[in-house]
Amino acid sequence: MIRKKLRYFKAISSILAVPSSAELSRSQFEAFSRQIPLLYGLLIINTVAVAYTHFRVAPNWLSIYAPFALCSVCGARVILWLRARKIELSDVAITKRLRSTLQLVVLLGAVFTAWGLLLYPFGDAYAKCHVAFYISITVIGCIFCLMHMRTAALSMTFIVLTPFVVFFLASQNAVLIAIAINMMLVAAVMVVVLLIYYRDFADLIESQRSLLIKHAETERLSAENFQLANLDTLTRLPNRRRFFSDLDELLLTAREAKQGAALGVVDLNGFKAINDLYGHHFGDRLLEEVGRRLAILSSPCMSAARVGGDEFGLLFRGDVSEARLLELSDAICALLERPYELAEGTARLSASLGIAVFPDAGTTAVELSERADYALLFVKDRRRGGVAIFSSEHETQIKRHAEIEQALKRPDFGHEVSVFFQPIFDVSSRRIVAFEALARWDSPTLGAISPADFFVVAERTDLIYPLTDVLLRKALEAAATWPSQVGISFNLSARDVSSAEAVDRVIRTALASGVAPNRINFEVTETALIQNVSCAQETLGALKKLGVQVSLDDFGTGYSSLSYVHRLPIDKLKVDRSFVADIAGDPVARAVVKSIVDLCKNLGLACIIEGVETASQANVLRGLGCTLMQGYFFGRPIAGADVLDAIATNGFPSETLLPN
Repeated sequence: MIRKKLRYFKAISSILAVPSSAELSRSQFEAFSRQIPLLYGLLIINTVAVAYTHFRVAPNWLSIYAPFALCSVCGARVILWLRARKIELSDVAITKRLRSTLQLVVLLGAVFTAWGLLLYPFGDAYAKCHVAFYISITVIGCIFCLMHMRTAALSMTFIVLTPFVVFFLASQNAVLIAIAINMMLVAAVMVVVLLIYYRDFADLIESQRSLLIKHAETERLSAENFQLANLDTLTRLPNRRRFFSDLDELLLTAREAKQGAALGVVDLNGFKAINDLYGHHFGDRLLEEVGRRLAILSSPCMSAARVGGDEFGLLFRGDVSEARLLELSDAICALLERPYELAEGTARLSASLGIAVFPDAGTTAVELSERADYALLFVKDRRRGGVAIFSSEHETQIKRHAEIEQALKRPDFGHEVSVFFQPIFDVSSRRIVAFEALARWDSPTLGAISPADFFVVAERTDLIYPLTDVLLRKALEAAATWPSQVGISFNLSARDVSSAEAVDRVIRTALASGVAPNRINFEVTETALIQNVSCAQETLGALKKLGVQVSLDDFGTGYSSLSYVHRLPIDKLKVDRSFVADIAGDPVARAVVKSIVDLCKNLGLACIIEGVETASQANVLRGLGCTLMQGYFFGRPIAGADVLDAIATNGFPSETLLPN
C-alpha cells in the first residue's frame, strides 16, 4: 500500500516537475516565449472587462486599483518576455527561467482568482455571471497558452479551478452549480488533451534530439577519421603524412604555375630537457601551446605541421624571397620564444629554423627535406635559435663534411689526430692545477681541420666513439707523465654520455692509463645532457663510482642549468666565456658571475671561469671571488711535449695580475 502511494507520488511529482532534458526545456522555452505575451494579453483584456462592469459597483480598490496593479504586472512581464526573445540563454538559465515562471503562474493564478471571487458579491446577477465567465474563460485561455508547459498549465488549472468550483458549488444556486460542474468537466477534457499534446510534443523533441545525436556522431566519426589520417592529436596541426602530401601538391603547383615554394623545419631548443625534467604531461602541454602559436601564424602563404617529436614543418607559398622568408621566420621564432605560462609552471624555449627553397635547394620533396634539415643543423651547431636558408655555402659544407667523414673512417686516422693542452690556473695559489685536453687534426689530404667541423661530423655518426677512445687514450698517456697534483680535463660528447657502452669504454681506458681517478675530470655540456637526462644520470653516476670528477661546461647558456646542478652528480661548473668578454664594463655580467660563484660556494662546487683573455678581466673576476680561471691570458693550448716545461716554469702572468 505504501509502495503504491509512493509510486503515485512519484508519478505526480514527475508530471509537475520541470523537465530534466535540456533539449526539451529549450524547446518549451522557445514555444512558451512566443505564447506567454498572448497569455498576459488575455489576462489584461479579461481583467479590464470585469473591472469595467464592476466600476462604481464595487469598491475602488477592487474595481480600479487592484486591476490596475494586476494589469501593470502583466504588462511588465510582456515587455520582459519580448526582450528575452533577443537573448541567447544557457541551458541553466532557461531552467531557472522556467521554474521562476512556474512559481509566478501559480501566484498570479491565485491572485486573479481571489480578485474575481472578491468581486462576486458586488453587482447584479449579470455581473455575477460575468465573474463566472471571467474565471472560466481565463482557465481555458491559460490552458491553451500553456500547452507546451504541462507543469504550469496543470498548476494554473488546479489553482484557479479548485476555489472556483468549491465557491460556486457552495452558492446553492442551481445555475452557478451547473456552471461549476460544466467547467470542471470541460477542464478535465482539456487536461486530457493537454497531456496527450504534451506527450507528443516531448516525443517529437526526443526524436529530434536522437536524430541530432546520430548526425553529430556521424560527423564526429568522420572528423575523427580525418584527424587520425591528417591531424596530430596533440597539437591539432597537420601530421607528417598530411605535411608531405601537401608538400607534393605544393611542388606540383609550383612547377606548373611557376609559383614560389619553400620548405622549413623548426626545432625547439631546450624542449627535451624540459620534457625529461618536468615530465611528459608538462611537455605535452608545452607542445599544445607551440601548436596553437603556429596555428595563429598560419595563412594562405604559410602553413605549419607537426612532423615528429618537437619538430615542426613549414610550407611557404608565393613570395619566397630571402627577405620575405627571413621576415616570416623571425616572426615565428619571436612568437615561440615568448614565455609559456602554463598551469603547471612557466617555461622558455627558443626555436631553430632551417629553410630550403624550391628549386634552388632541390626539386623533390626528399631533396628539400634533406636540405632544410641540414640548414637546421647548421643553425643548431653554431648558435641556439635562429634561421638559416640553405645556400651554396651549405652545399659546400655538405661536400666538406662528406670528405671529413671519409677521412675519419681511414684506418690510420688515429695517427693523424693529436691532443693539445690548455692550462687551468688557480690565481690564489698562483699555479697550474690542471690542463684541458683539446683535439687537433692535421689531415694529409684535407689539411688542418677545425674541431668544430670534425666533431660535428663524428657526432652525427658512430665515428664519435672511436674518436673519443683515441683522444682519451692520448690525453691520459700524457697526463700519466705529469706531477700527481696536476689534473687532466677531458670533454665527453653528447653521444658518449647517452651511451652506456661508450661510458664503459671510457672507464676501461681510464683504469688502464694508470692515472689516479681523482686527477681526471670529465666535462659535459648541457647539450649533451638534454638528449636524455635519465640516461645521463646513470652514465655520470657510473663515472663517479670510478672516483673521477664531473664538470658542467658552458654553464649559464642553457635552459635548465640549475636543474642539472641539482639532479646530476656535478663537481664543478665552468662558466661560459660569453659572461667574461665584457665583464670589466658590464655590471650585469658581473652580477651574473657573482651569483654563480656564490651558488658554487653554497653547493660545495668548484667554479672555473673560461675565456679570460686580459688582465682587467682576471682582476675583476678575482674581485668577485673567482680563483680558477682558463683562457689565453694564462696560456694558449700547447703540445703534450711542452706541458712539463709549462708546469716547471708555472707560466703565471704575475706581472699583470694583482697580488693576493
